Order: sequence, then C-alpha cells, then structure tokens
Amino acid sequence: MSHFDSIIPRQATGCIKFDRRPELDPFWVADMDFPACQEILDALHRRVDHGIFGYAQAQEGLGEAIDAYLRARHGGPQPAGHLIHLGGLVPALSLAARAFCAPGEAVMTCAPVYPPFINVHHDAKARLITTDHVEIDGRFTFDFPAMEAAVTPDTRVFLLCNPQNPLGRAFTADEVTAVARFCRDHDLVLVSDEIHCDLILDEAATPHFSALRLPEELRKNTITLLSPSKTWNIAGLGYAFAIIPDDSIRRKFAAARGHTLSEISALSYHAAEAAYRHGEPWRQELIAYLRGNRDLLLDFFATRLPAIRAIRGDATYLAWLDCRATGIENPARFLEEKAGLFVSDGAFFGWPGCFRFNFACPRQRLLEGLEKIAAAFAVT
Repeated sequence: MSHFDSIIPRQATGCIKFDRRPELDPFWVADMDFPACQEILDALHRRVDHGIFGYAQAQEGLGEAIDAYLRARHGGPQPAGHLIHLGGLVPALSLAARAFCAPGEAVMTCAPVYPPFINVHHDAKARLITTDHVEIDGRFTFDFPAMEAAVTPDTRVFLLCNPQNPLGRAFTADEVTAVARFCRDHDLVLVSDEIHCDLILDEAATPHFSALRLPEELRKNTITLLSPSKTWNIAGLGYAFAIIPDDSIRRKFAAARGHTLSEISALSYHAAEAAYRHGEPWRQELIAYLRGNRDLLLDFFATRLPAIRAIRGDATYLAWLDCRATGIENPARFLEEKAGLFVSDGAFFGWPGCFRFNFACPRQRLLEGLEKIAAAFAVT
C-alpha cells in the first residue's frame, strides 16, 4: 500500500477545495489530497522554530537550489539576474498583460485553457483573442492557420500553457519552437506558464520542452514561469518565479508590479528550497501513483462510460472529459445535481460541454468519484 493511499480529512481546514462547497464531493481545483514530502515539512518546522517572521527575502540557498534544478531539468543554468521571485503565477499572467498591453490592445491564447488565461486581459483593459486547439492524429495541438488569421497588429502578448491545462499535452520541441517563431514574426512577448512541467507522466515518451531551451534569437522575447507549487502540493504557500532573459522585458515586467503585490512569506521561500533540493525521490513516487490513477480513469471511461471521451494526458493530474456526445449541455452542473460532485465546468476554460476532473487523490477516493459519475449517467 502506498502512502499516497492514506485518506487525510481536509474538511474545515480552510481549504477552498473542500470548504467552498462543503456539501459536495470535490474533484475540481488543482491541488492534491496528498501531504507535502517530509523534507518540506521539516524545513517549515525549522523556520517556524526560529520564531521571528519579519519581512523576508530569498535566502542564498534558494537561488542555489533553483540553479541546480534548472541545470538538471530545464535547459541549463540561467543568470541570477534573469530571475524574478513571485507570489504566484496567476499574478504573473496579469503582470504580463499590464506590462506589455496598452488599453485596447490584445492578449492572445488558445482554448480550452486554465480560466485566468482568458480573464487577465481585463486587468490591462485589453482585448482577448483566442483560437481553439485542434486535434490532429489524436493529439491536440496549435491551429497555426487560425492563429495567423486571428492575430492583429496590436496584439502584444501570447500566453502559452505548457504542459497544457486542461488537455494535459506536453508540447514537443517543434510545437513550442513554432509558437515562438509565430510570436517573433508578430512581435509578441511569449509568456510560457510551465507550472505543471514536473508532472510529466512518462518523461521518456513525452519530455517537457521548456521555453528556456529555445534558440537564443527566440528565447529573448520570452517570460518563462515556474513554481514548485503544483508538483509538491504547496500552492497555498504562494511561491513562483519568472526567468526573463531580455533586460528591457524584465524591467517592464518588474515595473508593472508597482505596489500591487504582497510580500512573499519566509515560509514560502524555505518550502521552495526544500522542494528543489530534496523533493525528487518523492516526486518520482508521486508520478508513478498519478500515472496509475490516470490509467485507471481512462480505462473506467472507455469501458463503463464510452459516450464520455476522456482525453489521454501526457502531464498534470487533471483529466479533460468531453461529454458533448451525451447531449448534456452542462455536465458540471449535471454532476453537481445528480451525483453530489464538484468538478470544473468546461465553459470556464472556453469549451462548454466538457468538464475537468482532478485525479490527484487516494485511489479509493478516485474510484468512489468515478462510480458516482457512472451512477449519475446511468439514469439519464
């Protein structure tokens, strides 16, 4: 029995996953029902035992840990001056829109996508341009003809989600490079949100290709966003970082912060360092467990609910379920009413008729949730 099989009650702990709609069984927001690895907990305890929590800055050890992490996994070392510490990646998306778009100019992205991608343009009083991901040979990718038709002279920013949330694609080097060329050709800042990059379920088959690995002439117009939060389940501690190679882009991005962002807590910095220094064995165990959950979920829908198409994801712990063949207009509301489940409505991602399901939970809980879905659809 894996330690990931332990069911730890989360109700009434102030977590939005369980306490926002306590009457429902939650499989929605992207956090996991697993405790952080012991090395992170130990680091937090050591910092708490110090007893003083004044204004914090990143300790030297964090920079060293990030450098080692980037060398090992994502394109090699990056100059320390290219790094900006952040309290989260959603604020970073908003910062990018505000930094590079004047009111009335445009932000571009591809749907379905994590909801903030299709909302942060409001913060800049900008317009939103979206094109749909297209399926080719059973794999969702970019519709470059549609993107060329949609982009406008006043488009300033392209928001890339890689690995893709909610489709779970780990885009190839060719795909990411093509997006970067598109951005170069149209003078767009490419903002690559790679928060799920350490949740690749089979790195040999579908490795992550980071924007940090792009050729220099394409990388110079990029902002790469990274965080330990999803992988090590410490999103509630609020730590992320940006790597921005170009001085001008980095200054504009930093200036857009103004006085709008809160300080990063001392605990966040130390949890991040522990994750990057010591979290790899735990991460490997997690990936194996998530892969088993994903495969169980895919098999369940293929055999028990074939009218619902479960997209096979390369990465993340989020399954995208296409219910359009069932004729149910709003499957998330249907599952709330008929099964008592809280799942993520596909309309918020730009694709109605679908829903997103979080399978990062003990297998017993996953099976219980899947059975509730089957029971609800059995009576339609």
